[in-house]
Amino acid sequence: MMEEKSKYEQALDLYNTKLSDEEVKAKVAEIIEKKVPENDTLAVKRFLMGSVELTTLKTTDSEESVLKFTERVNAFEDAYPDLPHVATICVYPCFASIVSQSLEVEGVEVACVSGSFPSSQAVMEVKTVETALALRDGATEIDIVMSVGKFLSGDYESVCDEIGELKAICGQKKMKVILETGLLGTAENIKKASLLAMYAGADYIKTSTGKEKPAATPEAAYVMCQAIKEYYDKTGIQIGFKPAGGLNTVHDALVYYTIVKEVLGEQWLTNQWLRLGTSRLANLLLSEVLGTETKFF
Repeated sequence: MMEEKSKYEQALDLYNTKLSDEEVKAKVAEIIEKKVPENDTLAVKRFLMGSVELTTLKTTDSEESVLKFTERVNAFEDAYPDLPHVATICVYPCFASIVSQSLEVEGVEVACVSGSFPSSQAVMEVKTVETALALRDGATEIDIVMSVGKFLSGDYESVCDEIGELKAICGQKKMKVILETGLLGTAENIKKASLLAMYAGADYIKTSTGKEKPAATPEAAYVMCQAIKEYYDKTGIQIGFKPAGGLNTVHDALVYYTIVKEVLGEQWLTNQWLRLGTSRLANLLLSEVLGTETKFF
């Protein structure tokens, strides 16, 4: 007797998840070669500055260092009033109150990684309490990591239940689900994980924690954006995208911008729907916009 498919497997059956890694690679190479050069403009770099999630997730972070980090964002508004400020400051939950209390710039979100970042290996009670406390202390967005081990074991129900439970705690606050694409192995797995995360309640899907190698790749971004587009076409629900980890150069940022533009279209080219998880990129983009090497952040 055939086992009945779970509602999660039935949801995946609505989409094409049988992807060829070689075809994805070839398509991405074509986009990079043909389309990136036309986006290598001052206007795009200015836009990307406003999509940066300025991130500090170091073991050495302290109240003093995070306060200093936040004060740089405050000072940026005065130093460069004509340039877009960063979209977000992203920190561990124990620093949520420092950031939220010292941040003076309107429109900058306070994001916290939560749910036992970066491994997601904790009992659910720990994940829910950590998330609730981050929100209590001023987080306006939450970044969680999908339970990769459960996903790879085929336990889609537990994966989705966890995401749904954490989203319920976030309520109207945005929640990003990190897929840790470098550990998923194939384009097929990345597509499935993307769809399950969205189906379970993600407001954004994010490539990586930055703690595993490889982190973000253009191929993973392409597959995730395809999933976002197909999900939007079926449900009318718009989901944001955030590449993170390994964004080292302005060219990297232009590649991700171009993939979003080509796969998802202009509707996603706002800092509400496209975010870049990085710190080093902020100075590099600023340097290119100003035309001189600048280390502000």
